[in-house]
Amino acid sequence: MSEARPAGPRLSVEEAVARFAGGAATLGVIGLGYVGLPLCLAAAGAGFDVVGFDIDADKPTRLMRGETYLEHIPADAVAAAVRSGRFRATTDFDGLATVDAILICVPTPLTLQREPDLSFIRTTTQEIAKRLQPGQLVVLESTTWPGTTDQVVRPLLEALTGHRSGTDFYLAFSPEREDPGNASFSTATIPKIVGGDGPDAARLAEALYARFVARTVMVSSTATAEATKLTENIFRAVNIALVNELKVIFDAMGIDVWEVIEAAKTKPFGFTPFYPGPGLGGHCIPIDPFYLTWKAREFGIATRFIELAGEINQQMPGFVLDKLVRALDAHAGRGLSGSRILIVGLAYKKNISDIRESPALKLWTMLQARGAQVDYHDPFVPAVPTTRAYKALKGATSTALTAETLSAFHAVLIVTDHDAIDYAAICDSGVIVVDCRNALRSRGLTGPNVVPA
Repeated sequence: MSEARPAGPRLSVEEAVARFAGGAATLGVIGLGYVGLPLCLAAAGAGFDVVGFDIDADKPTRLMRGETYLEHIPADAVAAAVRSGRFRATTDFDGLATVDAILICVPTPLTLQREPDLSFIRTTTQEIAKRLQPGQLVVLESTTWPGTTDQVVRPLLEALTGHRSGTDFYLAFSPEREDPGNASFSTATIPKIVGGDGPDAARLAEALYARFVARTVMVSSTATAEATKLTENIFRAVNIALVNELKVIFDAMGIDVWEVIEAAKTKPFGFTPFYPGPGLGGHCIPIDPFYLTWKAREFGIATRFIELAGEINQQMPGFVLDKLVRALDAHAGRGLSGSRILIVGLAYKKNISDIRESPALKLWTMLQARGAQVDYHDPFVPAVPTTRAYKALKGATSTALTAETLSAFHAVLIVTDHDAIDYAAICDSGVIVVDCRNALRSRGLTGPNVVPA
């Protein structure tokens, strides 16, 4: 990698803008997960020197060997970035003092009381403050409530360093928009929302991102940028809740909700298709709406619509469990207790390995609480990793999907519709199949053992 921050007098804003626009700067990316790693590779590919930082020593070690731990990020892309000298990864945060811009890509989970947990942002900001250099640009990308950059990150940096945002350093917010497993869009092709703490910060952040994304969309403030990200995910959460509620209603009426949606989406205007499921998963949709509901209480506003959507989506595992109970009773004359259930698909969405907030984990524990014996099959999750809420499941391994193994189960529960699954074998096994994703019928597979949920 080339020398990072130039020696000598601090650059003017105009000189720093030119440095970003020309790809001559060095970037530091904190957090090498689903957001940070693609960001590193996109920036390195655009000519920036990039240093990735993570507290998990395994990640930098694997990356520097040219390996990947994200299935949608090819190992050869990592290896090429490392070989080029444009990218390196480390656990040594002292390197933050040598970069021109610091991009924060750390988790923002909820507490057990469903309140925002900003501990990762606060800790990261404190680490930055120890090494903050005059003229550096700091950009928060983690999804959070409107005002976090202005009310949490800036006061921490200013109090711990004695420097001032907009004068001594520059601060911005630009929300991540990653969609792992979506082959149609990548970090470089998704428009980037950018809001700066002042005009100079906005100019710097725009110059930085414009170098490696197709389009930058400037907004008036960091809070507006934060609100934009929440709005995107709340839109999805509310619409998924709507079709989940319709699923329950239409199921009671004997109407196929999937057929209804396919018919409705032929309307060329005024309708956007969303699809029901066994519950929400991932880091965004199940969590982000509650960041806004929490902040809204500060202003005495009850977010009834958002909270109702969350309530409906959280009830879906219970609906699925009830369908499974009724299917076992009707087709096998038995209850859940003592039954062997195979969960197909542990990830929260198809064709990826991410199990964060996956409804499959919730269903697994609900089934066990009712006395069922549970196994799972997922080609993307060979073994269950450590999770915050489901520690007892760690180490369980994926069961092979064969005619012999299928015959040992009383029911199969399709939770995630990965493409690389032999659905014909599941259907032909004769075992009761409760399908939460329309995976079988969408492939023309039907039978008396198939129960939609």
